[in-house]
Amino acid sequence: MNLEQRIEAFAKLGDFFGQFTPNGIVKKDDSQLNTLFFDAFKMQIERAQEFNGWFTKDNVLKAFESWNKALTKDNLITWTSAYNFSNSNNVKTVAIIMAGNIPLVGFHDFLSVLISGHNTIVKQSSNDKHFLPLIAKFLEHINPSFINKITFTENKLTNFDTVIATGSNNTARYFEHYFGKYPSIIRKNRNSVAILTGNETKEELEALGEDIFQYFGLGCRSVSKIFVPKDYNFDLLFNALFKFNNIINYKKYENNYDYNKAVYIMSQFNIIENGFVMLKEDSNYASPIATVFYEFYNSFENLRQKLSEESEEIQCIACNENVIDFVKFGETQHPKLWNYADDIDTIAFLTKI
Repeated sequence: MNLEQRIEAFAKLGDFFGQFTPNGIVKKDDSQLNTLFFDAFKMQIERAQEFNGWFTKDNVLKAFESWNKALTKDNLITWTSAYNFSNSNNVKTVAIIMAGNIPLVGFHDFLSVLISGHNTIVKQSSNDKHFLPLIAKFLEHINPSFINKITFTENKLTNFDTVIATGSNNTARYFEHYFGKYPSIIRKNRNSVAILTGNETKEELEALGEDIFQYFGLGCRSVSKIFVPKDYNFDLLFNALFKFNNIINYKKYENNYDYNKAVYIMSQFNIIENGFVMLKEDSNYASPIATVFYEFYNSFENLRQKLSEESEEIQCIACNENVIDFVKFGETQHPKLWNYADDIDTIAFLTKI
């Protein structure tokens, strides 16, 4: 199976995903693949919340929609054209240890390994273990050459050449100890931030709300902290975020909101809140659910320097200023194929092992 065939397979997968969007689940045709897989995927989407209370149907569908937009043939060709796959006969087995904080969070690693021509042993998170095996079966029906390239395991990982592992800062220490003798990519905790200037429109701030509230703020690309100028008028932000107020009606989110609010009050922290999200002045990046940290800045350029120096804690920066490494508001949860987690070029790594 050559690169062109692999691209074709994932482009078909992306097109299949297009049937599952937040606007509705609509079967496009009665092709053999749809006959085999449409109902299975639909049932799994409907039941996702039974296995993980944070995987609401809407959030799962948003994940599918995002991958539908990413997995076009043009995107796949653009992405892979930057690399030399001439060493594709040197097939390795790559162990992938996945997180499970948001739906399909480990899919990019899975895609990267297979698009590079390697084999994979996947150890999924118990919080997200139902979609990827279905996707693997779909790929195997598109091209039977995938059949011997994908293995799932819940046991101790064995017989692999290299590792891609994602977890917390604590688990990363374990990964580094256990997999130290293997070529590896080991990812730790990261969070995303936004920079406000005070000149944003309501529409821009509403788009920022998507970055904050999608997936309940559980993703590494979820904005957990904002930087604002001195004397910023937080009413501007709260007025724009009001469209997301229904999030408090979700019980798990409400429980976290109530708990964290009680902790802040008992600890005599000053918070700004509107009934569904709290703002707390804090120098840290990782905020609890239903909380967004904020920090004041005096100089935009000094702030850029600070964020550059602390880049190992930051996944992405949302801002509508025209800076090349910033992401526009509303786009943090829609990375391109070439936007790598932790700024580690996975394909470059995989083509050199």
